[in-house]
Amino acid sequence: MRIGMVGLGRMGGNMTRRLLKAGQEVVAHDVSGDVVAVLVGEGAHGAKDLASLVEQLDAPRAVWLMLPAGAITAAAIGELTGLLEPGDVIVDGGNARWTDSVATGEALQASGIDFCDAGVSGGVWGLENGYGLMVGGADDVVERLRPLFESLAPQGGFVHVGPVGSGHFTKMVHNGIEYGLMQAYGEGFAVLAAAEDLGIDQAKVAEVAEAWRHGTVIRSWLLDLAARALAEESFEHVQGYVEDSGEGRWTVEEAVQRGVPAPVITAALYERFSSRDPNLFSNRLLAALRGQFGGHGLKVHLVDDTDVPRA
Repeated sequence: MRIGMVGLGRMGGNMTRRLLKAGQEVVAHDVSGDVVAVLVGEGAHGAKDLASLVEQLDAPRAVWLMLPAGAITAAAIGELTGLLEPGDVIVDGGNARWTDSVATGEALQASGIDFCDAGVSGGVWGLENGYGLMVGGADDVVERLRPLFESLAPQGGFVHVGPVGSGHFTKMVHNGIEYGLMQAYGEGFAVLAAAEDLGIDQAKVAEVAEAWRHGTVIRSWLLDLAARALAEESFEHVQGYVEDSGEGRWTVEEAVQRGVPAPVITAALYERFSSRDPNLFSNRLLAALRGQFGGHGLKVHLVDDTDVPRA
C-alpha cells in the first residue's frame, strides 16, 4: 500500500521508516529538504511539496499528517482539500484537540474527502517497539487503512475506538493518565532519595527501580524509563522544569465539563505549572502569612540572590 507522509520530525520520520520496513510504500514530504533526502536514501519517494506528493499517489489516496497541532496542520489540510478527490482520506496523527478533529471531519465531508484522527503513542521508541494507535473514523475508511495501522503498531497495539474525534479524545485521556503516573513515580522516588539516613542514595534508587520493574504491581514502561534516567550521569544536572503539551489540560477541562472527579490528573497538571517558577508567588505569600500569624522566620533574597534567614 502507498501512503503520503507529511511531517518527518521525531515521530513522522521514524513512522516512515517503520512503514518501509513493513513493505509499505511511502511518499515523504517535509519543509526540510535534507530530511526528505535522508528518507529517500532509505527507500521512500520524495515530494518537494504537497502537490507533488498527491501526484505520486493512486486513488483512493491516503495522506498522513504528523505536524504540530493548530495552524500548521489546518493550513496543510486546507491545501490538501484543493488537491485531493472524493474518496481520498486524510489521517491526522498529531495531538489535535478532539473538537477540532470533529470540525475538520465535517468540513472535509463537503468535498467528499474522508478523515481519520489517530492518537499516536510511542515517542522516540516507536520505530523499534511500534506505535500505539487510537483511531477515530468511519468503519469502511478505517478498514481500508488497516494495513497501514497494523504496520505501525505492535501486535494488539491498534484499536478503532469510534467515529471521527474519538481517536484524539482517547489519546487526550491517555496522556492525562500519563501525567498522573509520572507524578506518582517522581514523588515516590523523591521520598526514597530523601532517606539519606537509610543509605538510599540516587544510585541505589535506580537499583530499587530495577527490582520494582520485575514482578511488582507498579511495574510499567514508564518505570523502566525512570530507572534508565536515574542511572544516567546527566540526571543530576537535569533542571526540574516540566512542560505540558496540552492534552493534560484538555483532560482536566473535559473532566470539569462532564462532572468527572479527576484529582490525580489535575494535581499532576498543576505540579507541572509550579515547576516552571522557582520563586512561585503563592509560596512567597504562604511564607509571609506564616510570618504574620506565627512570627515564623522568613528567607529573603539579597541582590546577589543568596537566601538568608530573617527573624
